[in-house]
Amino acid sequence: MSCSSSSGGTCATDGGFLPVIYSAIAQLALEETASSSPQVARLVSLLLLSTTVLSVIALHHVNKDWHLWRDLKLTLESVFDRVPDISGEVDLPPLQLAQDGNDDKQTNDNGAKAPSKPMPLVDAANPTILQCYSPATLANLGTVPNLSADQVSEMAMRSKFAQQSWKMTTFAQRRRVLRTLQKYIITHIDEICQLCAKDSGKTQVDALLGEILTTCEKIRTLLHQGETWLECSKRDVNPMMMHKTAYVEYVPLGVLGIIAPWNYPFHNMLNHVLSGIFSGNGVMTKCSEHTSWSSVYFHTICRAALEVNGFDPELIQLCTGMAETGKALVECPHVDKIFFTGSPNVGRHVMKGAAPHLKPVVLELGGKDAMVFCDDVKLKDVIPWAMRGCFQNAGQNCCGVERLFVYESIAQEFLKAMADKVRNLKQGCPLTMNHVDCGAMVMDQQCTIIQGLVDDAVAKGATVHCGGKRNASKGGQFYEPTLLSGVTPDMRIWKEEVFGPIMCVVTVPGDNDETCVQMVNDCPFGLGSSVYSASTSRALAIGSQFNTGMFTANDFGVNYLIQSLPFGGVKESGFGRFAGPEGLRACCLERSMVVDRIPGVRTSIPSPIDYPMDTKQGMGFGKGLIKLFYGDSLLMKVKGIVDLIKHS
Repeated sequence: MSCSSSSGGTCATDGGFLPVIYSAIAQLALEETASSSPQVARLVSLLLLSTTVLSVIALHHVNKDWHLWRDLKLTLESVFDRVPDISGEVDLPPLQLAQDGNDDKQTNDNGAKAPSKPMPLVDAANPTILQCYSPATLANLGTVPNLSADQVSEMAMRSKFAQQSWKMTTFAQRRRVLRTLQKYIITHIDEICQLCAKDSGKTQVDALLGEILTTCEKIRTLLHQGETWLECSKRDVNPMMMHKTAYVEYVPLGVLGIIAPWNYPFHNMLNHVLSGIFSGNGVMTKCSEHTSWSSVYFHTICRAALEVNGFDPELIQLCTGMAETGKALVECPHVDKIFFTGSPNVGRHVMKGAAPHLKPVVLELGGKDAMVFCDDVKLKDVIPWAMRGCFQNAGQNCCGVERLFVYESIAQEFLKAMADKVRNLKQGCPLTMNHVDCGAMVMDQQCTIIQGLVDDAVAKGATVHCGGKRNASKGGQFYEPTLLSGVTPDMRIWKEEVFGPIMCVVTVPGDNDETCVQMVNDCPFGLGSSVYSASTSRALAIGSQFNTGMFTANDFGVNYLIQSLPFGGVKESGFGRFAGPEGLRACCLERSMVVDRIPGVRTSIPSPIDYPMDTKQGMGFGKGLIKLFYGDSLLMKVKGIVDLIKHS
């Protein structure tokens, strides 16, 4: 740090900054001595610094995968490059929460009584407008545009134009945008959770876990790992090409089209925006028509983070509308790749729409995840996991637990304990009641689908221990938390996705591991799975035979919280991955590159295989090359050299 006489700065001649640094460090460990003796302060600080350096070196030696210098650079970047606060740039709507914790009234924001049934999404008087309402209260929230194909195309062109300059940005500049977002998120947790609760009906704790925590971890992972994952990947060359250097570079595709679901509006909005812009792309997001109201505000946060850092906010676009808007996004010639999350049926339509353009797609199509409790588990330890796996976000999770396989010897005890747990879950409006365990269903139609699955199971012999019907007492779109047992393969609920607050218990006969594996794999979906056992090796042995894209031993849902892992499944759960290096690189063109290794040394075509061709000489020379480089004995390689000399 330089000294300026005109600035009145501290110079080296009067002690400089080092004594201040020494004193500050020393005071952390030895406040009294440091303040009374500068020499001791210096000694203590040097000891602390030396210990820190030695510890870092030791940790680096133990963990060879630790990128020491990268983490040091990022730490210094976060300390000295302070990001702006965008709080004043984002105008979130006011949220009125009940003060007494018991207000369960249904009113619109203007004070009028909310309707007794869900309003139609498309405004009959004006089809260009979508109506938004709260699934917990049915109260009107406002309107958003129902965009046409021409409007989608125009937005894509704006994103494409902005991407031309954005793709030239450095990773440090992109990290600055992400850090700006992170700063805003962690200082507005309550507001974001309340917006999610109001628009999707989930509890605020469910929003905290599924919206905020996962998004913050996504940002942290990209900040620390993203640049490393997108660095050029060097590849080995063969002996014949030893004078060449080969590598793969990851080039932005252009504009990514995202079709996001309704179960987690905040995270689903930011998830692909984060990976998309970090990899140098523009991003077009088609949010769900059921959670458009909050998506507009979340989109504003992303645009503000770009603009405040000097970048074109047109890089990212939000498309609101019905299925026709999503179809227009898929078929838009300015969109280079589609990431879709939703049902298998709609996923097939997405593939069909992308096929004429040979446009690549990534499909995350939900699942019917299995959680297995072996006979050696302690029920008191695993019951909380069953509850969280089945009732997080009222069961509206792609990787939620839809099939709970309980070994026969503990099944009855498990059901007895679980019935009281499920029966005592409190349900209600997440913004007007303090004690709410289970929120509303985002789609009213989903309640009808769930009822059909439960009724079919009961008709074929299943037992409803509690729940099993809509919760009409709350007025909104609620389905009672349900415990269902005696489920068999002939029931629809065995193979069809529920996506609701249903704990579906299947008994594993004879406590047999092989039978369990067969039952778990008897399913058209294959997203995630988990096995709980007192023996980790047993859990792993069982889980390794599951035909799923993800597996966890003695835990649930942590695959997604470890953002260095790819997320995705097999079969009806779709294909392609997001998250992890695989997901980030999926946002890029993987371009193979070959350059000369040694300056001045270049490949030339040997005359025996150059035009005009002498077949006899060319064949002899070519066979000599093959013998030299691929022969399995020294004699064969010598023969190859002889052939090369003979036919040169």
